[in-house]
Amino acid sequence: MDVRLEGNRLTDNTHRDELDAKDAAALRDKLYNATIIERIDVNPDLARFRVKPDIPIPEFEPGQYVALGLGNWEPRLEGTQQEKVPEKRLSKLTRRAYSISCPMLDQTGKLAPVNSIDYLEFYVTLVRHASSPNNNPPALTPRLFCLREGDRIEVQKKITGHYTLGDVKSEESVLMLGTGTGEAPHNAMVTSLLAGGHQGRIVSVTSVRHQKDLAYTREHQELMRQFPQYCYLPYTTREPINLDSHHPQYVGKQYLQELFTSGKLASAANTDFIPEKTHVFLCGNPAMIGYVPPGAEPLESPGMLTVLKEAGFRDSTDAQGPGFVRFEKYW
Repeated sequence: MDVRLEGNRLTDNTHRDELDAKDAAALRDKLYNATIIERIDVNPDLARFRVKPDIPIPEFEPGQYVALGLGNWEPRLEGTQQEKVPEKRLSKLTRRAYSISCPMLDQTGKLAPVNSIDYLEFYVTLVRHASSPNNNPPALTPRLFCLREGDRIEVQKKITGHYTLGDVKSEESVLMLGTGTGEAPHNAMVTSLLAGGHQGRIVSVTSVRHQKDLAYTREHQELMRQFPQYCYLPYTTREPINLDSHHPQYVGKQYLQELFTSGKLASAANTDFIPEKTHVFLCGNPAMIGYVPPGAEPLESPGMLTVLKEAGFRDSTDAQGPGFVRFEKYW
């Protein structure tokens, strides 16, 4: 999951011509320190990027994030919003931080946790336009989605973040709720737990708009086949079964809050989420998480934090242990 806002204003493609090929190549040689070794396209606006830094990856915990950088001189994908900034920014990098995902399985079908591979995997949504006229154009992803295997990129040296597993005992249950690419850190966490011999129930829940937005279905299905304690539950909100009340399989919009309060989630997972025995992790859309800063107005619709508190859980960005809800606070 990307965990920081797009940063710098950039130039559009007409300004990019002010940097000739020689200057651009020199800047890449100077500033880039990693190579894209594989790109797995899920749909035109969603992809998995595997990036190998030039130097060995420092040890880090599943759930943490790192920033990727690309030069403002790089081309932008056709059909994305243009950008204009002062010429002095043209030779600079723009960066955005992303939670580190995980391949989950290697080529032989065995577990591939983050500490067993020599590259970093990122699960990225292409942002084509700013969310409102008052926001800057998206800076990084229109450039990132121009890249292919063999292209160079910057990976910041520091991998950081407090959204990690912490102390989860082997017999305790773990519930992970994510939306969209918020699944990324959960993939790393799940694989690490299973590789460490975790015996308690692990339930990873993902909510997306469309089936085409599910990038790791094959891996999750194989993990469920290998590990009976693992359960993956994908839900959609914009498919015909969600919108057409006359559809034979109509289920309505499947929001995580309603799935939890109705008991449908516990039934699908075949487990009871008892606070005294369950760790909960939330990552994704802020509306789903439902964090309300001190002094802010209450949300129109309750997020998972409110729902979980009513069920006996406590929220925290750093406290550990069963009964606590940990969430990625990236806004």
